[in-house]
Amino acid sequence: MIIFGTKGYLHQLAILTLVCGSCGNPAAHTLRKRVNKFTLFFVPLFPFSTKYSMQCTFCGVEQQLSKEQADQLLAQGDNWTQGGHGGQSQGLPQGQYGQQGQQGQNPYQR
Repeated sequence: MIIFGTKGYLHQLAILTLVCGSCGNPAAHTLRKRVNKFTLFFVPLFPFSTKYSMQCTFCGVEQQLSKEQADQLLAQGDNWTQGGHGGQSQGLPQGQYGQQGQQGQNPYQR
């Protein structure tokens, strides 16, 4: 008797702060890689399916990505953490965070 099947592995590649395309909130997004492997006698032998996705932690919307898109997001995240962002805010809207209000006060404090 031969026992075979599949097993799925979920790898979290990165957590990126981006503006969600669905809810419009700047939130953390988890970049994930799901790999399904063929198993023989409960031993994983080779992958037959690899999929990439990104999920918003604010609203929960999950978006499927291609390998190229996932690699590009990983490269942008690595560039951001190494200080090479060049003034870009990793997808956050410019001019909304950390600026003073009209009366010289922080608009988020009372």
